[in-house]
Amino acid sequence: MEAPLTLQIFEFTSKEMQEELQKLGLKVNHHEENIRFLRSELNVIEELCADLGIKIGNYYSSMAAISNNDTSVEEAEQRTIQSILNQDETAAGIICQLKVRHYQHASKLPLVKDVLGIVATLGKLNDDNLSRILSEYLGLDNMLGVVCKTYDGVKGLETYDKEGIIDKTSGIHGLGRTIGKFVDGRFTVFCLENIRPFSGDLMINDPQRKLLLHKPRLPNGEIPPGFLGFAVNLIHLDQTNLSCLTAGGHGLRETLFYSLFSHLQVYKTRAELRNAIPLINDGAVSLDGAILRPNGSFCLGNRTSLGIKFPVTVNLGVSNLPGTITELEEQVKHKNWEKERLLEDMKREGDLLSQVKDLFSKKKHQLMEYLTQPAMRVQGSPTVRSPATPGSNPFGAKPSHLR
Repeated sequence: MEAPLTLQIFEFTSKEMQEELQKLGLKVNHHEENIRFLRSELNVIEELCADLGIKIGNYYSSMAAISNNDTSVEEAEQRTIQSILNQDETAAGIICQLKVRHYQHASKLPLVKDVLGIVATLGKLNDDNLSRILSEYLGLDNMLGVVCKTYDGVKGLETYDKEGIIDKTSGIHGLGRTIGKFVDGRFTVFCLENIRPFSGDLMINDPQRKLLLHKPRLPNGEIPPGFLGFAVNLIHLDQTNLSCLTAGGHGLRETLFYSLFSHLQVYKTRAELRNAIPLINDGAVSLDGAILRPNGSFCLGNRTSLGIKFPVTVNLGVSNLPGTITELEEQVKHKNWEKERLLEDMKREGDLLSQVKDLFSKKKHQLMEYLTQPAMRVQGSPTVRSPATPGSNPFGAKPSHLR
């Protein structure tokens, strides 16, 4: 009868050890889950701090510019429109002339009704250097691109005869003839409903409907020095253009500007851009003139002026800031405090995880030793796959009947 009793004690003890090991495993999962949650919270706070830092920087740069040159939104728009009007042999120039100088007539034309505008007029920036470098990045053809809401509008801009020859009496060509202007060469047209929109999320409660893009990060988790943001999010849209949505509910930023800029990064200086090259996948520009295109090519030499650029208004981003600059800076301090608390919590959870893992490893080793003791190999005992290792009962001395 001794063998069955020995087997019962063996099974009871090993079951207790396995249950204890299972509890420790659950504790390991619990601490790992806590660390993942804290890390996600930390990423959110770092994103907010970076955005607040950019807003504060824009605020101070705007205030400095205002003290030197108080440029109104209307004046900035008029300068851009005038630069397009000077391109009088382009589709963009003709459409601008029709809208500006022949508005009553043009507003009744179905062709012009579907045209939302010209790329250069649909967004604004609060920095002249940024406006110039983004305009140069896009090039003249894109800056003068005609933006249509639907494909019907695109088809209406140009028609052809049976031989495929352009009909110069209809579409934009026919409209140009009515004001004594003729389209010279090709021109670019964007159709909003045909552009594949940004597939990610938008920033919650952001009045500008900015795209939720993940900022580049160094191996230590910090944002690279000089990073100012993504070009697609630095474009400012006025209320009229914000309300322009496709049938699928997508705005200009998710369609037109995302198709033009994608994840193009903006840095303050060339040196900072070069240092961040390992983190750049879809090109980058710097305010002092560097251009790195998505295909890996650099644009070197002196920067060129297209004559066409996005309107620059120095007070953009100031009127839309939540509260005063003091309030923004207080938000940064509060977020940094939250970040410190999260880092402390993560360290504490990491220490606890390490302790539980060590204990789990020890108990697992003890269980394997117990299961492989030669004294426990009695007839009918459970099969043990691990090689036999001599050892003692990890939970104390052997029962009296086994001594």
